[in-house]
Amino acid sequence: MKYSTVLRRAWPRAAACLMLLPGAAGWAQDDGGAVAPVVGNRPSLGSLTPAQPGATPAAPPATDEQAGADDAQGNVAMLMQLIHDAQLVELRTTYNGSYGASLFFYPPDMTWYAALFQGKHFWRVIRSQDEGRSEAVYADFARRTEQLADVEIRRTRLEAQKAYIDRIIALSEDRARRLQADLDVARTQQAQVDERQRQMQAEAVALRAAKARAQAQLQDLQRQVQSMQRETEAGLPRAGAHQ
Repeated sequence: MKYSTVLRRAWPRAAACLMLLPGAAGWAQDDGGAVAPVVGNRPSLGSLTPAQPGATPAAPPATDEQAGADDAQGNVAMLMQLIHDAQLVELRTTYNGSYGASLFFYPPDMTWYAALFQGKHFWRVIRSQDEGRSEAVYADFARRTEQLADVEIRRTRLEAQKAYIDRIIALSEDRARRLQADLDVARTQQAQVDERQRQMQAEAVALRAAKARAQAQLQDLQRQVQSMQRETEAGLPRAGAHQ
């Protein structure tokens, strides 16, 4: 059986599988038939557009695989149309940060498309009928996404770390405020207790002095009573004296 016949038979099945691929590789039709993103914040490949002048970082140095400007723009337009018409088999996709690389296969004319994109914009598209070369270009694009996204990923990590530290600072400040409030209450209460202790101590000293005066007064009165008692009974027989 000829290879082209096998591809024609396998194509409807491959196209159906293409729609089920996970992540940013998938796309869907809304009620109006427009292409819409499918998963998370990843742009759907179907939502990608040609890069606008000045809208993307400076392109990497040109290689033997890069076509002329007109041809590259033509490849982008052709790839977008094939994606829109769901005529491509997506073989590979790599994401690093907001950068991505994909390798597509178009069975009818045995053509591979290696694409590099950033955000929602196609950056470069290389079209070739050489599978090995296309795989090599895709691998190069994938490596470039890793290099290009390095600063972006580090920035994301640092941003998350700073947000985490800010959150810990906020929690620590809140705890410090609550502890300060507790300390203020404790200090106020301690000051009140100390003042009460001083008052009680002063009152105790005053009471001891009053007690001593009262005791002295009592003793003096007792002596006076005894003296008056003796004087009153002077000259009288004492109890038991008649015996």
